[in-house]
Amino acid sequence: MIVRQAMFVGTVKAGQWDTMRAYAEATLIPLWKQFDGAHEVRVFFAKENDPNGPEIPLTLAITYADETGMARGLASDARYASRDLLPAFYDAYFDDVKLLHYVLDVVQ
Repeated sequence: MIVRQAMFVGTVKAGQWDTMRAYAEATLIPLWKQFDGAHEVRVFFAKENDPNGPEIPLTLAITYADETGMARGLASDARYASRDLLPAFYDAYFDDVKLLHYVLDVVQ
C-alpha cells in the first residue's frame, strides 16, 4: 500500500475557516473520494499547528494498493475536476497557500 498525501500549507483568511471547511466537505471531498483506484480517502483539518512549523490547515491522504492504482487516480476525471476548482478555492479562502505532495510507503 502507498499513500499520496497532499498538504495545503498556508493561512486561511480571517473569518473564512468554517466556510473553507464547508466548501471542502461539500465540493472537494466528494470528488477526492471518486479518484479511480483509491482504497481509502482521509481528510484532516488542523486543530493545532506546531508553533515552530508552517500552518497546515488541510491535509488529504489517499491510499492506493500500488503505483498502478495511484496512476489511475491521478488520471481520473475526478482528479482533474477537483484540480480545476483549486485556484478559486485558494482565492476565496486563503491568504497564501502552497500545495505539497508526498508519496509514502505504508507499514502494516
